[in-house]
Amino acid sequence: MNLERVFKNNKKFIEDKLSVDKDYFEDLGKGQSPELLYIGCSDSRVSAEELMGLAPGEAFIHRNIANMVISIDLNVMSVVNYAVDHLKVEHVVVCGHYACGGVKAAMQSADLGILNPWLRNIRDVYRIHKEELNTIDCEEKRYDRLVELNVKEQCVNLIKTAAVQKANRDRGLKVHGWVFDVHTGKLIDLKIDFDKYLKDIMEIYHLD
Repeated sequence: MNLERVFKNNKKFIEDKLSVDKDYFEDLGKGQSPELLYIGCSDSRVSAEELMGLAPGEAFIHRNIANMVISIDLNVMSVVNYAVDHLKVEHVVVCGHYACGGVKAAMQSADLGILNPWLRNIRDVYRIHKEELNTIDCEEKRYDRLVELNVKEQCVNLIKTAAVQKANRDRGLKVHGWVFDVHTGKLIDLKIDFDKYLKDIMEIYHLD
């Protein structure tokens, strides 16, 4: 990639925005008030704002390999805390995608170096759901199902946190699990039942 292209694109971006609204960047600099925290995959094919049709300022975005919410990852936990406690978002979304390289890599018998401890969390999702997954003969469909189950487990990890539990109690914050189908462009809502998951884990993970 010729990086000069990036700066030419940026110049056109500025011109296009100002041609519609001369105060666009001045207004953008006044702050943000997103109602949505989006936790997605770092995959270069998945552009968060574009696939949701949202403008800058409408969603707080965090991305990592395979859209993981790991309790000892200070990066994602800081993002969750800031978005929920300070920005007061009303919705938290975990969005995975089919053909996820991170999910596929986790299921390969290979030493991937520094990626090993990260991908182990996905392997744990497989372990939890291995009875269902092992009944799926088609490898591609098995990976797709693991993508969905991984999203659900990361939603559960969110519900385990104090910030999410308190925001749900105090102002009705909800957690959602989505999958982006890279083959069709469609967003699929996995219909996460927040109240059911919260009830199921409350005995152990209740933090109030």
